[in-house]
Amino acid sequence: MHSSRNANRISARFAKDTDSVRETAMRLGSVNYETKGKIAILTLDEPGKLNALSTGIREGILDGLKKVDEDDNVRVTIITGNGDKAFCAGADISGFNFDPDKVRKFMIEALAVLAAPENCRKPIISAVNGIAFGGGFELAIASDFIIASDRARFAVPEIKLGLLPGFAIVRLHDMIGRAKAKEMSILGDPISGEEAYRLGLVLRVVPHGDLLTAALEFAERIASKPRLAVQMAKSFYNRGLGGDEMRHAIDGFPLLFMHRDAQEGIAAFLEKREPKFES
Repeated sequence: MHSSRNANRISARFAKDTDSVRETAMRLGSVNYETKGKIAILTLDEPGKLNALSTGIREGILDGLKKVDEDDNVRVTIITGNGDKAFCAGADISGFNFDPDKVRKFMIEALAVLAAPENCRKPIISAVNGIAFGGGFELAIASDFIIASDRARFAVPEIKLGLLPGFAIVRLHDMIGRAKAKEMSILGDPISGEEAYRLGLVLRVVPHGDLLTAALEFAERIASKPRLAVQMAKSFYNRGLGGDEMRHAIDGFPLLFMHRDAQEGIAAFLEKREPKFES
C-alpha cells in the first residue's frame, strides 16, 4: 500500500526508539498488531474480502484495542486496512442469518466492535486507505480522527439491501447535520474523501502513498502531549454517546431483517443483480 521510500522514512523515524521502548508485532485474529514507540498500529488484514468485518477482523479489533488500553507504553493507535482497495467494506453479508434472535445477537456483537474505538481510553486515528462502507464507515467515524487517502470513499449503503446502518444512524446526524445524514442513509451513495473533509468527517486528505506517514506524524504529535490530559479530553468529548438511541438501533434492526425487502436485497447483492423490492 505504501512505497518503500515511505517505509524507509518511517523506519528511520522510529529507529531512535528501539533501545528505550519495546516494539511488538503479532497477529490477533485477522488483524496485524504492532507497536512503534508509543504508537500501536492495527492493520485489518483480509484484503481478498476487502477487509470486511469477518469474525477474525472483529475479534482482532477487540483484542487489539484491549491490548492498547492495557499497555502503558502506548499513547495513540492507528487503524488501517491492508491493500490498496479497502479500509473495510463493512459486514460480511454472505453469512447473514434471518432469524431475529440471531440477528439481534449479531447486532450486539457488531456494535460492540464498532463502539470499541470510542470506548478505548486512548486516541484512535483511522487511516482510511480505500473504501469505508457500512460497518467500515462506522468503524472510521467511531475513531477520534480520520486521515484519508485521496482514494478513500465513504458510504452507508445498507438501504440498498433493505436495511439501515446500526451505528451510523445514531452518530452521523451529530457529525454532519440531520439533512446530510438522512441523504447518506436514505440514498446510500458514496462520497469522496474530499467531500468527507468538507463535511467535517475527515481531518485531512493526503496522497495515497503518504497515508501512513501522515497518520504516524499526527500520532507522534498527540503522543508528545500529557497522557492523562489527552485521555480526559477524549472522555469529555465522548460523554453521553449512545445510550437509549443505541439500544433502539439494536432492537429495531432485527425487524428489518424479517421483512422480505431485506431478504430480497441481500439475495440480489449475493447474486450480483438488481433487487426487486415489493414495498
